[in-house]
Amino acid sequence: MTTGARQRAWAALADHWQDLQATRIDEMFTADPRRFQGWSVALDDMLLDISKTKLDGRALDLLADLARAAGVPQRLEAMFAGETVNATENRAALHPVLRAPDQAPRHVDGRDVKAAVAAEDARVRAFAEGVRDGTIAGRDGEPITDVINIGIGGSHLGPALAVRSLRPYRDGPRVHFVANADGADVSDTLRGRDPRRTLIIVSSKSFTTTETLANARTAWAWSARALGEEGVAGHFAAVTAATDKAAAFGIPAERVFRMWDWVGGRYSVWGAVGLPAMIALGTDAFDAFRAGAAAMDAHVREAPLTRNMPVLLALVGVWHANVCGYPTRAVLPYDHRLNRLPGYLQQLDMESNGKAVSADGAALTGHSGPIVWGEVGTNAQHAFFQLLHQGTRIVPCEFLVAADGHEPDARDHHDLLVANCFAQARALMRGRCRAETETLLRQQGMDAHTAARLAPHRSFAGDRPSTMLLYRRLDPFTLGRIIALYEHRVVIEGTIWGVNPFDQWGVELGKELATSLHGRVAAREGAPDADPSTDGLLGWRARLADGEGA
Repeated sequence: MTTGARQRAWAALADHWQDLQATRIDEMFTADPRRFQGWSVALDDMLLDISKTKLDGRALDLLADLARAAGVPQRLEAMFAGETVNATENRAALHPVLRAPDQAPRHVDGRDVKAAVAAEDARVRAFAEGVRDGTIAGRDGEPITDVINIGIGGSHLGPALAVRSLRPYRDGPRVHFVANADGADVSDTLRGRDPRRTLIIVSSKSFTTTETLANARTAWAWSARALGEEGVAGHFAAVTAATDKAAAFGIPAERVFRMWDWVGGRYSVWGAVGLPAMIALGTDAFDAFRAGAAAMDAHVREAPLTRNMPVLLALVGVWHANVCGYPTRAVLPYDHRLNRLPGYLQQLDMESNGKAVSADGAALTGHSGPIVWGEVGTNAQHAFFQLLHQGTRIVPCEFLVAADGHEPDARDHHDLLVANCFAQARALMRGRCRAETETLLRQQGMDAHTAARLAPHRSFAGDRPSTMLLYRRLDPFTLGRIIALYEHRVVIEGTIWGVNPFDQWGVELGKELATSLHGRVAAREGAPDADPSTDGLLGWRARLADGEGA
């Protein structure tokens, strides 16, 4: 990897964009009727279509050159080999091992990773199955009916996504999630549960996360009121890398499961962090979930760059963010059970690549990760598609949709859903010009003057890019492929931008300041040593919280 090669690739891409910018995407299909076939790639029953982006062969070749110059193939292999790819924390990033332990490097930093992962996985599986079959029961011997996972960020979003997305496969206890420090979250979740039949999992890599510990202490007190202090420990489990802190909290060692320091939180659903999903789905379904991710791992390592799903998705992302200058991307799953996917990807993407310095500490000269947002379709159509179609900013859209649903009695619903998804992508690309709109209005019986007046408001510029991920059905194997696809996309993009996608130092400052302010807030005191604005807000909050006026 050389700086010169990367600079030349960026410069060539910028020059080519100037040549290509005036070409419309729909014109590319006119010039090449087989564009769809050439600009989509399949992995078994999953298809990624990038034909509705303003990429031509020259642009893709230049992007692939950029990926090679940035060392993408070498970075991926280094990650899979267990090398120290997280330089700021001096760690490997071996999350793929959790879904395919047989492919693990034997040793990492002198430790036998393969044996350790297998042993811990056996413990997690045994616990999950024990909860499911009733051999691990509540204090009175009654089976566990409810599981509450207390965590935040990577200790929350992954398992919550899996449990929500795979609802048709859930046959275990009811699983609930608490993340927010707002007491309303934990209170609403505990309300109506039976403490004698509830298992609480505290998931925190450091076991020092303020929000998680606050919620865990509230849940402990709730359990103690019903079970007595001596009965609480049997209704708690923990997932952490800090096993000593979990023990100090009061959780028995046999109920503490390991998170690995060489797996980042947002990449950790495949291991013990996935315990709530394993309890809800069963180990067979969870194994299928991990097998899907392992299949994507094999694909990203084996497929050529320009026929490689994660690489192509990353190259499209870099093209849109850095070459075309589009600052955001919208994730639009036309799959109701994937309604947590945009939120999951916000953390995976923006916590990984929202960096202003390169991996070696130098200031970036260009932009890194874009802003990721989205919503489930068709809800999104009636919320913000106005801006997507007619706004002044172009937002690349990433559609996801299943060819078939799980509800045989609602096939018409699914056909309507797919029609909407495909139609929105087509409308974004094609648009409708003013002359066409005016003619259409006249055909509908509108007089010429009114048609001319309204045509600008009813016209669509089109030429707005989108990708489409189409899969047969949202089952555990497919969900595993989807998550791993985006995981690798994030790592590849981060490598091209030159940042470290495995750390997240940007979250630390606010946490430190919150800790220092907590005592002042609780005591209703000001903080003149902070800043005038914060001190003023503390004063207002104290008066309002105590029922006083301004």
